[in-house]
Amino acid sequence: MDKKQRIPAGVIPGYSLFPITLAILLNQTAYYGSRIIAGEWHHYNLETRLDLSIPFWPPAVSVYFGSYLFWAASYILLARQEKKEVYHFFFSLALSKIVCMAFFLLLPTTNTRPAVELEGFWNQMMIFLYSADAADNLFPSIHCLESWLCFAGIRNRRGTSLRLQVFSGVAAVLICASTLLTKQHVIIDVIGGVALAELCFYLGKGKQALNIYGKCMDKINTKVLRL
Repeated sequence: MDKKQRIPAGVIPGYSLFPITLAILLNQTAYYGSRIIAGEWHHYNLETRLDLSIPFWPPAVSVYFGSYLFWAASYILLARQEKKEVYHFFFSLALSKIVCMAFFLLLPTTNTRPAVELEGFWNQMMIFLYSADAADNLFPSIHCLESWLCFAGIRNRRGTSLRLQVFSGVAAVLICASTLLTKQHVIIDVIGGVALAELCFYLGKGKQALNIYGKCMDKINTKVLRL
């Protein structure tokens, strides 16, 4: 990989397109693929008394859904770096999804969802969320993992203002909290997601693995995207 490279003009440099695509594909494979394989397996409930004491607060679903905007904006920002930094972040992201799938298959989890009243906008949004997303694939929380990895990438991005770093950190914390307040996850899921994000971001710096990933991306960029 190039030691230094001028960032091309445009919203997203060409060399960032496949790393983003691969990260998204691995996310879908980990989440939906493991559900297809382990959907009928026994699922473990990791709720604790502390989880049961956390209130169910439907308006938190606004933050939960807002996470998708946070991820998209973070992806674009982190894709606009030099190639080496782009490969580091998206390799860390890809690695984390592979580990997630292993957990989803080896330790299928579920939780207890509350009954939701029909009246009210936020209640309707919660009903929609519950109908679209089954109570499985909970440990580690992909919502927390994704959000914390974006924060890790932004806080390590060269030239990023302190204000943006703080905003990203606060957003990640609020998203983690929203997974608990909507009863989508339990505390151990959040801890697992954050810990896995930090671990994969650290492991993503490993020269040997990162070089292999980078060479694969370079070949694809050359042969497929003609970069």
